[in-house]
Amino acid sequence: MVVAFVLGFVGFVTSFGAHVVAVNLPFYAEGIGVGVAVIGILIAAYDLAEIVAKPVFGAIADRQGMKRTMLAGIAVFTLASLAYLVVPPQLLIAIRFLQGLGAAALSAISLALVGTYFVRDRGRAYGIYNAIKGAGYVISPIVGGAIILQADFAAIFPVTAAIGVLAFALAASLPRPATEPDEAFDDDDDLSWSSFVAVFREPVLLPWYLVIVANMFLVGILFGFLPVRIHELRLDPVTSGLFLSVVAASYLLIQPVAGALADRVPAAVTIRAGLALGAAGILIAPFVEGPALAAVSVLAGIGVGTVWTNTDTLVSRLARRGRLGATMGAAGSFKELGDMIGPVLIGVLAQAFGLATGFVVCGVIGLLSVALVRGRSAALAAAPGSPS
Repeated sequence: MVVAFVLGFVGFVTSFGAHVVAVNLPFYAEGIGVGVAVIGILIAAYDLAEIVAKPVFGAIADRQGMKRTMLAGIAVFTLASLAYLVVPPQLLIAIRFLQGLGAAALSAISLALVGTYFVRDRGRAYGIYNAIKGAGYVISPIVGGAIILQADFAAIFPVTAAIGVLAFALAASLPRPATEPDEAFDDDDDLSWSSFVAVFREPVLLPWYLVIVANMFLVGILFGFLPVRIHELRLDPVTSGLFLSVVAASYLLIQPVAGALADRVPAAVTIRAGLALGAAGILIAPFVEGPALAAVSVLAGIGVGTVWTNTDTLVSRLARRGRLGATMGAAGSFKELGDMIGPVLIGVLAQAFGLATGFVVCGVIGLLSVALVRGRSAALAAAPGSPS
């Protein structure tokens, strides 16, 4: 499982790199004299680059080699981070977009490589990968705050670059993947537009892409608007931070367990249960407080964490031969889409009708998404946790 740890650390590059900058953008805005709208644009620039580029780099990797494409993505991310030190700070939006492009390649391909390296115990490997990658979201606010306390906003970028250099060195030491482009493709299977969009139209994959959107919809709400609910209860900062850390820990720690379960239990069962837990947690959150809210939030974290890892495992198994990179890239774009839709929708609903209404409506939408899995259970009855 050393390979899974290395690939997880490659994924950590983007989770840490994206979040350590995003949570400290208020200091940047204050320093150069811009408003909160610019903060939103800077966050969106990174996400937009990932949404657009993940399937593109995935398709390229299927033909040019996954390891080579992943290393190129790490290099772009690292060089973009260092570039901030030599350009005017007003060009941060360009830096963020370039970081997002590099992140799209390293993130999508590291995810696909888990499926390439691990034919057996694939679920367990994806659980380890996602837990390590997700750790970036947990520690980046702490590390970023410490950096700014000791130096300034610009000092964040050499730190992210150093992590990129370490990831590059570790990834370069990985063995050659067993399946390379020349073995996986016919000579006439070129990188055409039709072959690129084919992964978005695969009948067997489309329902699972929608499940991914639904789960990330819940993830975005849980981690974006649970802090709003906590603030509404007027908890002190220390208690709030501990509360959110416990929820994040439940989301991370369940992933290796869920991944191991995905190797033994039919995929539709675990994914359906996870969606139901996550949606129910969102639905109940505005009506409880104290320990009850903590318990509900932890259960929601366990639910969305389970779906995150087990949809990765399932989609990788359903990918057509020679299109694993493009398929996982497409899945990554759908993740980003769901992560954007959730906070936007609950924000609009909360603004118009109140926070409780926003949680309830979004929770109901999440529960309805369980039907997406129920409708596919029979089709997957012959494809349980065992690798196909």
